[in-house]
Amino acid sequence: MTPTDYQAATTTAAIFDDSATGKIILRGRDAPMFLGNLSTNDIAPLPLGGGCATYFCDSRAKVLFQASVYHVRLLQKDALTDLTPQPPLRSGEGEHALWLEASPGRDTALFQHLDRYLISEVVELENATESFGQFHLAGPQAKAILESALAAELPELVEFQHVERTFGHQSTASLRRRDRLGVPGFDIVCLKERAEGIERMLVAAGAVRGTPETRETLRIEAGAAVYGQDFDESRFVMEILGATNAVSYSKGCYLGQEPIVMSRDRAGHAPRAMVKLRCQESVKVGAKLFLAADEIGVITSVAESPRFGPVALGYVKWKYREPGTALEAELPTGRVTVSIQA
Repeated sequence: MTPTDYQAATTTAAIFDDSATGKIILRGRDAPMFLGNLSTNDIAPLPLGGGCATYFCDSRAKVLFQASVYHVRLLQKDALTDLTPQPPLRSGEGEHALWLEASPGRDTALFQHLDRYLISEVVELENATESFGQFHLAGPQAKAILESALAAELPELVEFQHVERTFGHQSTASLRRRDRLGVPGFDIVCLKERAEGIERMLVAAGAVRGTPETRETLRIEAGAAVYGQDFDESRFVMEILGATNAVSYSKGCYLGQEPIVMSRDRAGHAPRAMVKLRCQESVKVGAKLFLAADEIGVITSVAESPRFGPVALGYVKWKYREPGTALEAELPTGRVTVSIQA
C-alpha cells in the first residue's frame, strides 16, 4: 500500500521537517572571497536572491562538508524578518550576507572548520541553526499550495533562487526553490517560533505532513547523495552524483582544486561514478556489486519504492556507469540482479 505522504509528494505536495539542517550566517565584505577559497563553487558572482551548491574538501579533494550557499539581505542582525529582495536594493540599504546550509548534525564542525581558516578576513560567523525552523515542501502542486497559504502569487524561480514572503501578518519566511527529491520543491526557512504556524497554514492549504521514511525513499529515487550515508571524508568529490554542478574550473585557487583539475586533465573523469540502481529484489547497504566475477562497486543507500520496487544508490568503476548496465549485488543468500538507471 502506498503511504499517504508518498502519494501526496508525487501527485500534490508533502511537507517534511528539515529543521536539523545546519545554518551558518557569514557577514562582512570578505565573506564571498573567504568561502570561495575554501569550497568548490564560485561564490563571488552570486546575485542577491541567488544560490548554489558547493563542497568543502581537504587538500586531496576528499569531501569534508556538503553545503548550499545563498546570497541574502539581513535588515536586522538576529532575525529573518529581515529578508526582502523586492524591490531591488538601494545603496546602503540592508546588510548583505551569505547563508550557508550544512548537512544535519554538521553545523558545529563546519563552523569550526571555517573559523580555523579565518585569519585577517573581514568576516563574522554565526551558527544560527537553533534559531530557525525549516521545511521542505515537495510535489507537483508545491507552488500552488504555497500561493494558497500566502494568498499571493509567486514568481517562477529556478533552482536555488529565493524570495521572502510573509504568511499571515508577521511570519516572514525565505522560500527557496530546491528540487531535492525528484519533484518540484521549496525550502521554507523561518524563525523557529513561527515554524509551527507556517506549517499549519501549508497543511490547511493542502500539503500532507511527510515522514522521514518517505523522504528517504524519494531522495534515493532522485539520486540525491547525503553526507554520512553515501559519502564521507574518504570519498573523492568528483565521484558524487551531481558534483560537477557544484565545482568551478574557472575561479581562482581553492582547497582541493589540484586533484579535481588533475582528474579532469589526466584521466578525463573520476575513478568511480555514483549511480542510481533498480533491483530485482531487496538489497542491503554495503552489498558489493559484481559484473560476472569482477567486483566493481558497492551499495550505499537502499529503499523500497512504491513506484519502482527496491531502489538503491551506489558506486561503480567509471567504465560500467552507463544506464542499462546489468550487475549483481552480493547478499548472504546469493546474488540479486540490479540495473543502472539514467
